[in-house]
Amino acid sequence: MTTWTLERYCSEILDQTAMFRALLKDADLAGRVPTCPAWNLGQLVRHVGGAHRWVETIVRTRATDEVPHDLVDDVFHYDDRDPAALGGWLAEGARELVEAFADAGEDVRVWTAMPDQPVTFWARHALYETVVHRADAAWTVGADYTLDPAVARHGLDVWMGFGLLPEAYEGGEGGASLLGEGRGLCFTASDAPGQEWFVDLAPDGPRWEHGSGPAAVTVRGPLADLLLLMYGRPAHDRLDIRGERPLLDLWLRRTGFWLN
Repeated sequence: MTTWTLERYCSEILDQTAMFRALLKDADLAGRVPTCPAWNLGQLVRHVGGAHRWVETIVRTRATDEVPHDLVDDVFHYDDRDPAALGGWLAEGARELVEAFADAGEDVRVWTAMPDQPVTFWARHALYETVVHRADAAWTVGADYTLDPAVARHGLDVWMGFGLLPEAYEGGEGGASLLGEGRGLCFTASDAPGQEWFVDLAPDGPRWEHGSGPAAVTVRGPLADLLLLMYGRPAHDRLDIRGERPLLDLWLRRTGFWLN
């Protein structure tokens, strides 16, 4: 997986948040989010800003135990219908988060949702929380969504790494059946020549590499849409998917266990 510095993550968090904030200008915050239908746009923003503040609390306090999710989950009481005020609140949370990371530095260890992870775990989490929900916001207001190819590539590397975790293959629906001979998946970026990811769901355990390989299912499309596919967003109409679609769907469902 490509390695990013904490400083790089912080810069990207601020950039993504600024683009998110721009979507709120004159927006109807009561508009339903098609990809998160339980929320309206204001609640989506409340969730993202809450996620920033939740991570900021973990980092600033050097938490060694799990911090309650209230800042992230409690969106339904939020009733601010002023897009400018809400956009300012979103940006403020991102700035405070970046300041907490800068104060902590890369060597600080805090509680993480997965064992033995550096503080950059949370920087990465905050970045892609913002990246994906910015797409949700763009679709809600009818705006175009674009993503820096470097951010999309790194996000795909991150997902492939999570896809090796044993939790994806233990218990539950279809976990064990993911592994077997001839169960490869290949993802190819149509807008970035040479950018490919090959996942081999071999009987002795999964592995991935940059490049191609013998695949039971292939997916080809723009980098941003490949990333959004991983996060369960409706990018299918912009992707060319061939082969064993049920295998792809099962792999996405199982490797996305950590999103829940």
